[in-house]
This record gives sequence, C-alpha cells and structure tokens, in this order.
Amino acid sequence: MKYKILCSDLDGTLLSTKSDVSAYTISQIKKLRGTTRIILVSARMPRGMRYIQERLGIEDQPIICYNGALVLNGKEIVTSVYIEPALLREIYFLCSVLQTDLGLYYNDEWYVPKTSQRVQKEIKYTKSQPTFQETSTTLNNWVQRNVGAHKIMLMGTKESADKLMPLLQEKFSNTLNLYRSNDTLIEIAPKSVSKLTAIALLLDKHESLNDVIAFGDNYNDIEMLEAAGCGVAVANARDEVKVICDYITLENTKDGVARFIEEHWLI
Repeated sequence: MKYKILCSDLDGTLLSTKSDVSAYTISQIKKLRGTTRIILVSARMPRGMRYIQERLGIEDQPIICYNGALVLNGKEIVTSVYIEPALLREIYFLCSVLQTDLGLYYNDEWYVPKTSQRVQKEIKYTKSQPTFQETSTTLNNWVQRNVGAHKIMLMGTKESADKLMPLLQEKFSNTLNLYRSNDTLIEIAPKSVSKLTAIALLLDKHESLNDVIAFGDNYNDIEMLEAAGCGVAVANARDEVKVICDYITLENTKDGVARFIEEHWLI
C-alpha cells in the first residue's frame, strides 16, 4: 500500500518511549521521505514536536499542534484558533474554588502557577520549559495582547476532577472540547477544531482524505482514523479506537508504526 500523506499521533503511537522515536522508526520514515508527506499530529505544543521532526528529518513538513488548534508550516501559521480570555476567566474561577491549577498554552508559550509532579513530567517528556507565574497575571497579559489559549490543562486531584468535569460539561460543552486525560487531568480545546479539520486544511487541491494513512491510539484520534483512507491503531490503543480502524499494529513500545511501514508499504 502507498499513500501520499502519513499522519501520526506522537504520545502512545509514534514515540517508542515517553519522549523519543527509535532508530528503527527513523530508518523506516527515511524510506518514505521522498514520496510521502509525513505530518506529525499531536496535542503537544510546537516546541514539544519540533525536536521529533528533526530526529525524523522532516523539518520541511507542517505540524499539527494542540489537536488542530494551531497548524504551522515552518514559520507560517496555517491556522490558529484559541479560547477567548472571557471563557478562560470563567474556567479559572471554577478551578480556583476546587483548588485546581491551570496550565495555559499559546503557540510556543506555556504558563503554570507552580511546579508539580505533572509539570516536571511534561518538562521531561516534551523537552519544553514553562514560565512560572500566577494564572491571573497570564490572563491579564493575554487580554492586553488580544490572544487566548490553544489548550488548557487542568491539574488537580481525582476528587477535584470528578467534581469539575460535570460542571465544565454543563457550562461549556457547546463551545469547548473537554477531554479527561486521566483521573487527575482535564484537557480543554476549542470546539471548532480537531486533528481531522487540521489535516483537511493541509490537503492539496488534487488530494483527498483517501490519500491519507493515519496512526493513533486515543479518543482524540478517532475522527482522524475513521476519515482517513487507512486508519491504523497501535496495539496499546483504547478498545474504542481499535474497533474503528482498518488495521492494528504492534504497541508503540515495540515500534508499531515503523513495523507497519516495513511490512505493508511498497517502497
């Protein structure tokens, strides 16, 4: 099988560790570079993706960041959709009551009020550093600059997330995508964007989604995997993801994407 475009999620999919691609994956991607556009698609910020692009030798390709809220092609901004400061203040108020910290992301900026185990993990895994400052200071600065959040990460406890999630759904489900990453984390993004909408923006006039092969593992990959000409789940993917895919490859820790390329791609 051959496709014009390969789109892959990073964490839990293309990355064989928490923060890097293997030499084997690099070798398989190298085989495709002359004939296939290779686009990384992630919830990460640009800084957390560019070093992987460099490792794969695909710096000339666009990247889809923040699940589609920000798409970059080199220094060009293809699209940028963010959550307005007025909504951010409402979310901040709810979180303050439940003692939940906000991680705020805009382009390559990342702000947190203080360090924590979660923040240190993200620093380690994405090779990115946040700015430590009060959330109110960040929001005031963004109002002055007329910008907002491409992504919000709410960081609390299981108990606070249990209380916060239904409140957020009741108040913001029509305007925001709300996604519980795990027991303690809630991710928030603009409702109007997704990995799929971002991929569609990058198609040339003679290309369609049938020309795309996509790899993923999690709920936020489902729309992309369903719409692509070929959707491939790694073996560690959620069951709901595996059900809608055309193929299932090995786990990310066993280089599932690279193995699929080697076994199925006609070079």
